[in-house]
Amino acid sequence: QVQLVESGGGSVQAGGSLRLSCAASGYAYTMCWFRQAPGKEREGVAAILFGGGSTHYADSVKGRFTISRDYAKITVYLQMNSLKPEDTAVYYCAAAPWGAVDDWYRAAEYRYWGQGTQVTVSS
Repeated sequence: QVQLVESGGGSVQAGGSLRLSCAASGYAYTMCWFRQAPGKEREGVAAILFGGGSTHYADSVKGRFTISRDYAKITVYLQMNSLKPEDTAVYYCAAAPWGAVDDWYRAAEYRYWGQGTQVTVSS
């Protein structure tokens, strides 16, 4: 069992920045940030793998968001810059403990989930 606790959400003006944190209670090979806006499906935003730290990003956030992890703290971060109103959503941290997943952006690949943190970007 891996417990995930997100923090760092909030409200910001368009063009601003936020950093989300996800503290894990144990090891997980692949960790991912998802988001879900009202009336929309949950979508994968960014993922990071253990070891070499390979990363993946949704096209909509490439060049603006950066995912990273602190192995000592077992924490994953999502640095979000140049935020846009369309980034408004509840952001969830997810973990797949056993190895690399086939499709990093699919929610079904992840077993453990955090409670979510709200990000609101105003124009």
